[in-house]
Amino acid sequence: MDRNNRAVAAAAIVDPDAWVECFDSAFARIAGRFKRVEPRKAARDYLLAVLSDVDTRSCWQLAEQAGHASPHRMQRLLAEAVWDADAVRDDLRAFVVDELGDPEAVLIVDDTGDLKAGSATVGVQRQYTGTAGRIENSQVTTFLGYAGSKGRALIDRELYLPTSWTDDPARCAKAGVPAEVQFATKITHARRMLTRAHDAGVPAAWATADEFYGNHRGLRRDLQARTLGYVLGVASSHRLTLATGLTATAAHIAARHLPRRSWNRLSAGKGHKGERTYDWAWVRIIPPADEATGQHWLLVRRRIRDGELAFYRCWSPKPVTLATLVRVAGSRWCVEECFRTGKDEVGLDQHQVRTWTLLVPLHHPGHARPRHPRRHRRARTRQPSTTDIRADRVDSQRNPPPVRETDHEHHPRRQPLAALVRLAPTTPSTRPDQPLPPPRRRPR
Repeated sequence: MDRNNRAVAAAAIVDPDAWVECFDSAFARIAGRFKRVEPRKAARDYLLAVLSDVDTRSCWQLAEQAGHASPHRMQRLLAEAVWDADAVRDDLRAFVVDELGDPEAVLIVDDTGDLKAGSATVGVQRQYTGTAGRIENSQVTTFLGYAGSKGRALIDRELYLPTSWTDDPARCAKAGVPAEVQFATKITHARRMLTRAHDAGVPAAWATADEFYGNHRGLRRDLQARTLGYVLGVASSHRLTLATGLTATAAHIAARHLPRRSWNRLSAGKGHKGERTYDWAWVRIIPPADEATGQHWLLVRRRIRDGELAFYRCWSPKPVTLATLVRVAGSRWCVEECFRTGKDEVGLDQHQVRTWTLLVPLHHPGHARPRHPRRHRRARTRQPSTTDIRADRVDSQRNPPPVRETDHEHHPRRQPLAALVRLAPTTPSTRPDQPLPPPRRRPR
């Protein structure tokens, strides 16, 4: 069943009144962050429109979906209204814990990029992004995901500011970046978000990330200090000491010497095409002297069709089974699903402002979120005109920058209706006949 069919099926079994009641209960958690009633109502309309079936999440389309006469209220909410984005993030994290909390859940660190055409959006530069799989002009954000037995969601975020931004105070000030914000690596972002989750009491037993994060020793030590088990990807050249050896060796060399009986065929979870089955092997490793406590392993994954290998460094405060480590390693796919769902369903990559205020906390994509069952696409009432064309191509399909409404916009003067004007009849005049040119003859 494809995504559209699933959405139709979900809408068919969801009671609209119960859906709205559930939505209002969730929105009540963050309503108090908007001190004035106007931005509070605009935020509710914005979220309902985001969850509706619209082509793009521009303020024009969201305003039409919400029944507003113009996009000004939503533009003002996103660009000018005063509200604490970090406090909203904390409220939504608490909501996720209440709804999806699981003591065996996994915290997942990953980053994603949004491709951009210009340089005005905060954080944009030519940099590698997994969205394109290459270096592109993009904006990159680091996320912390939460995956448990009841579902998955994103619970935190940090916008990556390259040195091309942090070394230019004037450029940062123009984009609204606070003066105290300094350059921070994605590893630093990961450690901050994991610290916030731990301090907030988020129930979890494991953490996972790809090799970019797994190769960092400081991050691994942070997790051990919190007794949070981890299954972190590492590079094939990652050096470690096997329990059977005395000298450090690269992970790919250690995998060559694993006996045939070491491999076990296990599923890492369900994907779009069914079970994601691989061959797995694990071997104990000797940790550094200052990491002697707990259980340390090297986990190796082998793809069945071509034998490609992937490596994970694992730690747990107590003994666990191979199947448990495989489950945690496979849960990293959940954050990719959150990115895909967030961008496809709620416009996670369709930012409506270019400044520092992040819109991520307003619409965290969760697991199996149904669309609003009563909010279907409204008929387009506003015809596009040449005045909508903007010279800047950074967000050519986004909304125009916010414009303050004036009194004459609220109460426009009534203009007389245009009428057809009858033209005076003209008397036809005779014209002299014009002779035709003589025909050309072909030379023989």
